[in-house]
Amino acid sequence: MEVSQLQPCIQLQLSNEELQDVINKAKDWALMHGISFRPKKGFNKNQVQILPFTLLPSSFPRKNFEKAKSIQVVLNELILKVAHNNSFLTQSLKSTIDADPFIAKLFNIYETVYKEGFSQTISVGLFRSDYMLHENQMKQVELNTIASSFAGVATVTSEYHKYILSELGHLDKIKNIPENNSITGLCEGLTYAWQLYGNAEGIILFVVENITYNICDQRFHEFEIRRSNPYIKVIRRSLKDLISEAKLGCDKELIIGDQVVSVVYFRSGYEVEAYPTEQEWSVRLLIERSRAIKCPSIQYHLAGSKKIQQCLAHSNALDMFLNENNTIKEVKEVFAGLYSLEFNEEEEIIIEKAILEPEKYVLKPQREGGGNNVYNKDLKQHLESMKSSAERTAWILMDRLYPPVQKNYIVRAENEPFENHSLSFSDVVSELGIYGVIIGDNDVILYNKEVGHVLRTKASNENEGGIAAGIGAIDSPYLIN
Repeated sequence: MEVSQLQPCIQLQLSNEELQDVINKAKDWALMHGISFRPKKGFNKNQVQILPFTLLPSSFPRKNFEKAKSIQVVLNELILKVAHNNSFLTQSLKSTIDADPFIAKLFNIYETVYKEGFSQTISVGLFRSDYMLHENQMKQVELNTIASSFAGVATVTSEYHKYILSELGHLDKIKNIPENNSITGLCEGLTYAWQLYGNAEGIILFVVENITYNICDQRFHEFEIRRSNPYIKVIRRSLKDLISEAKLGCDKELIIGDQVVSVVYFRSGYEVEAYPTEQEWSVRLLIERSRAIKCPSIQYHLAGSKKIQQCLAHSNALDMFLNENNTIKEVKEVFAGLYSLEFNEEEEIIIEKAILEPEKYVLKPQREGGGNNVYNKDLKQHLESMKSSAERTAWILMDRLYPPVQKNYIVRAENEPFENHSLSFSDVVSELGIYGVIIGDNDVILYNKEVGHVLRTKASNENEGGIAAGIGAIDSPYLIN
């Protein structure tokens, strides 16, 4: 597949010694400002190492960047409306529930609280809509509705790239790195929700993993909340911790110890591994039954599934939720081709196409967190093996996107930059994420904003791009015309 090229923001023409000095300085800046994480290998909670990052900001077309930002509030509203449409959720997820036990468990919680009546009608969405450039157009890769990560680190990375351009003598180029206050924007949403709950003694609960590797990004949220409102206390608990600690009060308050929880912010719970026993599932149900404001609520969590994304891209689905023709047109323009794997003639045709030309498609399960997609020969084998099985309805197919390639250098903790004795940049591709915050219920939208961005970059020959896994790297856009 032939792809286009973008010029890097600067041509780095330095000797080995000069480049080594710059990279050493960049690593120290990153460590001292929180572009770091706890590595899984050699884990020690008292130590962090640099998160992979790009030495330079990556070029990105200004018009595409601005388009992605401009439609985020529309996408926020779309997901809010989808999340509050019981019939659409139920019908869209029906076949997936039958084939995917994880989605079935989540949907069972939703169905339970829906039938009982929601104790808290207000939900908070901290979303991230991810895009790749494809043939000079923005195409949405996915929309994340739970644990939309890297806002904290992204804010700092934008500052790092301003620093490094100055250090390299390109002060004039800093104006092309857009301001990025994503961590402030997301935390304003959480503090606004805290105020809505109306309890001055209430706390914000972060539901986290048993072991948190992406600690800096999570703590940036916590510290920003405290900075912006010193009266708000944040506590961190895993689902495992909450089995023994969480309970409901007489008025459905969520209580941890002797503290009432105003807002629950899930940074875990989107992966199967978060629920090793039925007790963790019981805790998730208990939280959903409570009066605490959830981020996300169970219906927002489901609304972010790949199957919902595929259903929204189908035919006239958007007409159910959005009014203005121009708005619907703009959203449709960013949707990539998405296909269900139901048992009917239309889907059989697309499956045959994907088996014949697997490089043109990506096979996606209903999972978040990266590293779950299937490509190329593996995609062909996967489709062939489940062609006659109901398992296939748990997956969707998406047109594969081929973003433009450019040169950059990915700095990693474990790799010395000159192991191949080469001064050349390597080919990389990027994915843009736009953050959005929406707060409301079925009747009213109280808060709806686009709040910042993140760029994630990987080697052009990599399929997956997980940053914490060491494949991708945190980056910033350098806007070009």
